[in-house]
Formats: sequence, structure tokens, C-alpha cells
Amino acid sequence: MTEIISVRFRPGGKQYYFDPAGLTVPEGRSVIVETGKGLEYGTCVRRNSMVEDSAVVQPLRPVVRLATDKDEKQVRENRGREKEALQICQQLVERHGLDMKLVQVEYSFDGAKIIFFFTSDGRVDFRALVKDLAGIFRARIELRQIGVRDEARMLGGFGICGKPFCCAQFLNEFQPVSIKMAKTQNLSLNPTKISGTCGRLMCCLKYEQGAYEDAVKRCPKADSFVECPDGVGTVSSVNLLREQVKVSLENADPTEQPKNYLTSEIRVVRSGKGKRPEGYTPPPKAELEKLRSPEAELARSGRKADGPADLSAVLERYLGSESSASRQNDGQRQNQSQRRGRSQGKTPQGQSKQNAAPQNQKQAQPKAAPQPGEGKAAAGHKRRYRPHHRRGKSGGGQPPQA
Repeated sequence: MTEIISVRFRPGGKQYYFDPAGLTVPEGRSVIVETGKGLEYGTCVRRNSMVEDSAVVQPLRPVVRLATDKDEKQVRENRGREKEALQICQQLVERHGLDMKLVQVEYSFDGAKIIFFFTSDGRVDFRALVKDLAGIFRARIELRQIGVRDEARMLGGFGICGKPFCCAQFLNEFQPVSIKMAKTQNLSLNPTKISGTCGRLMCCLKYEQGAYEDAVKRCPKADSFVECPDGVGTVSSVNLLREQVKVSLENADPTEQPKNYLTSEIRVVRSGKGKRPEGYTPPPKAELEKLRSPEAELARSGRKADGPADLSAVLERYLGSESSASRQNDGQRQNQSQRRGRSQGKTPQGQSKQNAAPQNQKQAQPKAAPQPGEGKAAAGHKRRYRPHHRRGKSGGGQPPQA
């Protein structure tokens, strides 16, 4: 076992192993390391750890020191000079009429070497450009041609998923991606939908390819002749993620839609396209019914083994119980309010007994006899203020008779 730390020189760049040389380097700490090009400034992306000897390329170069404030200042100055060098080189490229696109400029830590990264559709004769650049910057000049994927990694950006480019975030090396992966995953072969910003096939097609290849081994091919619990038929489509197939039954109505079956419920008689096997006789219905599984029935009906069959039924039952409970609570609150009102002596008009008594007593004082034709109105007036079910309880006496 060998103790190492992993260092990255550029965001999204490749990681390299170095010997910590007795130093404990935390993750994210800047360090100065020795490389074949001299001293370089990098960032630790993996702290001290042990790896197998076979994973290390000998000789393992050491870490010189942890980066100081002076080193950080020098790196910031180099970053400022990189922008200036990019503008100067762009002007020289236009002057020489070269078919190349500058992407990035990188200064070495000590400033003795400058690397210009560019993209181009073909080979470029840039010997005259190198001489001009060397005369201006008085340093070693290197022009390095890169691909469009490396360009996307250096420049960065956001993919169609809304997240930063995988190559600029965590991918150390580009994995080969082919159009066959898109076909295996039943994706649209429209280049605009399966291509990244760089114009190449998206790297994420590689992520789930292993799972799809494993599912393909268990699922039948399209147009296969199969036996299923409801009879025999031909596979019209295959859903690899759910491992389900749609089968068009032979004895079904032409207007009937194909039925869904799990791959565990079918038995392949003929794989892929071809003729029906000669002399083939469908098994009896009872034998085909044995292929049906309870789990598959629950999956097709959208149920769980211990749950109701329909989610709408669950919601209806839940909402119904909730509404009935709310109505019951409302009724209890109303009864409580009525009992509380009676205990406080509230009248239907919201008056208490204490307030109502003086009024009733005042109404009970003797008055002059009503004129003819006014008795009923007076009696009605009295009844309106003293309902029948409250008579005798307020102490006001009986209403005068006409």
C-alpha cells in the first residue's frame, strides 16, 4: 500500500497522485507539487489515503509545500496575464489568417511556459504564430489542439438537464458513447435531443447503459411469438424499465388493445421476427393460466399487496371520513355553544337574564286599557319581545289581555 494525495490542476481536469512527503493535506487545500514541467500549483481533491501499489505510476513525485499567501498572489497575477495573452494571440491568429478557435491560455506556476489551447476542424500550420508569440512573451510557447468535449470541459456551462456539465464537474475521463446506447434505451434518435452542448452524444447515456443491457437479457425482443396467461400472441412493444411487454393476442378482437404482461408471465416460443413454428399447437387454457402470478395482477391493477385497489377510492374514503368528522365536530361545537349560552342566561336575541329582567319588569307595570282594536297589536308586540318558551322565567308576568 502507498500513501497518496490526489491533486487537480484545473477545474474539471484530471486527478494526479502525489506523495504527501509526511504532510497532512486536507481536502480543498492548495499545494505546490513537483511535476515533470517544474513546480505547479494545484488543489487537493483527495486527502491522505492508502491505495494499492499497482494504482500508482512510479516514480511518485512529492508535494513540495502547502501553498502560501505569496503563492496565491502569484497565481492571481498569472490569471490576469492569461487574459491579456489570450487577446494578443487572437489578434495574431486573425493576422495570419489561421482557421483555429482559441479556447484558453494557461501559464505555468513560475511563468516560464505558456500553453494555448485551441480547436480546429483540421490540421493547422502555426509555426509562424509560435515565433511571434515567443518574441512577445519571452517564454516557452506550446499550442495544443483539443476536441470539442475538452472545450466544453474548460469553458463550462449548463446542460439540457439544468445542471452543470458533468465533464466540468466530476468526470475525470471521457467514456466512449455510441448511438447504439440510445437505441438500447429506446431514446429518440433526433440528434438535438441526445446531443450535448459540445455537439457530441451526451455522456450521461453511458451511466445507465449497464442496467439496460441487463434488462435486455431478461426481456423478449419485439415481434416475438410468446405464450401468456390469456393465450398466445406477438409482442408489440417492450418496456425495459418496468420489464413489461404488450402482447397482441391471436384470439382477441381486432379492435382490442394489446395487453400488458410482466416478463415473468410470458414464455417465448419464437424470439424476434420470423415465421410461426411449424406444427405448433397452443397449450390448454389451464396450463397458460399457471403463468399468471398474483404479484403481476396487483402490478397491472395499480394495487399493493396490502392496500386498496384504487387510489381514488382511498382519497374518497379519507375525504368522506374527514368531512363526516368535521361535521361531527361542528355539531359538538354548536351544542357546546348552546349549553354555554343557557348557562350564562342568554336569550335567543343574545340578551342575558340580568339585562332582560329590568325590561320585563318595566313591561309588567300597569298601563291604561288599550283602545278597541289595539289589543292584538299590543299583545303581538309583547309576544315578540317575550317568546312563549321563555314565559314565566324572566319574572315579567303575563302579558295583558285585550
